[in-house]
Amino acid sequence: MEVKKDILWRVYLIYFFICLFGVAIISKVFIIQFSEGDEWRAKAQSLSTKLFDIEAVRGNIYDANGSLLATSLPYYEIAMDVNTAAITDEIFYDNVDSLAYNLSNLFGDKTTKEYKKLLVRARKTGDRYVVLQRGVSYTELQKVKKFPIIRKGRNRGGFTYLQTNKRERPFQFLAARTIGKYNEEGTGKSYGLEVAYNEYLEGIRGQRLMQKIAGGVWRPINDENEIEPQDGSDVVSTIDINVQDVAENSLMNCLRQHGADHGSLILMEIKTGEIKAIANLKRSSKDTSVYLESLNYAVGQATVPGSTFKLASLVAVMEDHNVSLNEVIDIGNGECEYYGKKVRDSHPPKKNKVTVQEIFEESSNVGVTKIITRYYAKDPQKYIDRLYKMNLGKPLGISLPGEAEPYIKDTKDKTWSKISLPWISYGYETRITPLQILAFYSAIANDGKMMRPMFVKEVRKRGKTIKTFEPEVINPSICSKTTISKAKKMMEGVVTNGTAKSLKASHYQIAGKTGTAQMGMVKGKMTYQASFVGYFPADNPKYSCIVVISAPSGDSYYGGAVAGPVFKDVADKVYSTSLEIHKEINSYQPQFAKKSPATKNGHQDDMKVVLKTLKVKNTTANEKAEWVSVSAIDSTAISLNPKDPEDVLKRGLVPNVIGMSAKDALYLLENSGIRVKLVGSGSVAKQSLQAGEMYNKGTLITLELI
Repeated sequence: MEVKKDILWRVYLIYFFICLFGVAIISKVFIIQFSEGDEWRAKAQSLSTKLFDIEAVRGNIYDANGSLLATSLPYYEIAMDVNTAAITDEIFYDNVDSLAYNLSNLFGDKTTKEYKKLLVRARKTGDRYVVLQRGVSYTELQKVKKFPIIRKGRNRGGFTYLQTNKRERPFQFLAARTIGKYNEEGTGKSYGLEVAYNEYLEGIRGQRLMQKIAGGVWRPINDENEIEPQDGSDVVSTIDINVQDVAENSLMNCLRQHGADHGSLILMEIKTGEIKAIANLKRSSKDTSVYLESLNYAVGQATVPGSTFKLASLVAVMEDHNVSLNEVIDIGNGECEYYGKKVRDSHPPKKNKVTVQEIFEESSNVGVTKIITRYYAKDPQKYIDRLYKMNLGKPLGISLPGEAEPYIKDTKDKTWSKISLPWISYGYETRITPLQILAFYSAIANDGKMMRPMFVKEVRKRGKTIKTFEPEVINPSICSKTTISKAKKMMEGVVTNGTAKSLKASHYQIAGKTGTAQMGMVKGKMTYQASFVGYFPADNPKYSCIVVISAPSGDSYYGGAVAGPVFKDVADKVYSTSLEIHKEINSYQPQFAKKSPATKNGHQDDMKVVLKTLKVKNTTANEKAEWVSVSAIDSTAISLNPKDPEDVLKRGLVPNVIGMSAKDALYLLENSGIRVKLVGSGSVAKQSLQAGEMYNKGTLITLELI
């Protein structure tokens, strides 16, 4: 009995707890259903559906002439729901072979058997989203839409696709570093115009509602987007792709010829600061014959400028102390010493005493250091201040990101020493980018006005201009007009008489400066940087250009021999294709001819029209005469004498056509039935039938022309 009670007590206890647990479950159900229902339903919805951003089509980048430099092309991920209710077993298995064949034939990445296996397995496992292909072009998408089953559409054929945009550059590596790249996901560096003008290019994203299905795959719920994306605006750059092509090819040929490590080139329009070409090439570490645009050296790397800095030094001393180009400096044997450190010229001087003009033309290191120390030794900071007043040592503030900071030390710098003044004077103990040097030389060519280099002219939306970028002045006058005149004369002398004589052009004049800088020892051998910077045409400057070649491996490393020819190639191309540079050949008003031209006998009215147009004085004995012969009154006037060959022909006689043009002679003779054979070209010098001879229709006459 006690055992029975004990068992019943335990059963009742268990039953009680089961009932209590049941009540708790039922209570929780009611709470979830009626009290917390809205909250849990929202959470469930958020786990199965989600709004995804839709990338807007990025705006295009164009060159100055409208050529496409960068654009976004659509690519698609195509997928299929093989288990949608509309696709019955009969429809699926009757068409799966044809569908697999078409997919294999179009994409070629899988065999027909492999595509069929993929589709059949998805059908059997209940997969609702089978990815057929990624990176599909628009043309391929249109073909896929016509395939069996898929051609029934989204609901009846289970077909769906997602669009992504891929950035393409039609000219590939041309100006690649300047055009740039935008990595929104942070998977790589962003640079160039793509970053600088991203606010215009990127557009506004849209949104699409998508649902998570088996396997954690998201697929769109509707064909239509919830919010349509707005495409980005187009950017029109200042780059001229034709000049860019010449610049990059010429630079690459030079780098290969001299086995250089890297090089850069910039071509700028002087009056506006527009960059027409900018090339940066670096030798590949894998293949030394291949050069790629891996870094924008022209903008992002400040290096020792070398002798191209001598112009700044001489402009400074001419501005502060009114130094004359004829001032004589004793450079001795081309070697001098400052506090135990020697300065040498690259070549022995032709004479000991030379003028400032000759120092610059021959790029004498000794001469420049002696001029600067003569005038600034007691106050070197005055020299540094003058450089800064000319905007050297300051960044240009260009729109492209990554401009390197220039460095010109002043006397308060902890590294300043007794040799700093002479060393800076000829381009050492400083660091400046090629673009910053070019801006200074352009300012000299522009009569002292320094322009900010610009890379973009305007922004367009659907072909309509919405923003224009105007040229910006950095410094309205870096120095006086007198100093500018001296600087121009010095640069013209470099090409006429100095280190860049090989750059003499037959149709236009170049002005500029060569530069050769020692960059340090590499594997026991001194490396150099060769450069040339200048402008053209020298008499009416339109374009400036700088070429920098780093670490040429051969014996030739001087700026005039290495960088100069590249400058000349680009200048020749630009000069030959820029009509605004050339003087008009027909801009004058025509005057009466100083000497009458050689004139043939012929039709009087036609002849008068020609003579009037050419402003040739003429007189006629009979205004009504149809045909005339010509004789000269003097060297400036012509007499038209009546001649009636038609009357002669009417009488059955051969006329005299000597002196006539072939056209007039043919007209007269063939209209009268005489067959004509022409020999030679020009006017009639001899006729086979003599004038006054009888003729019959069909008679042949041979006219010899000279």
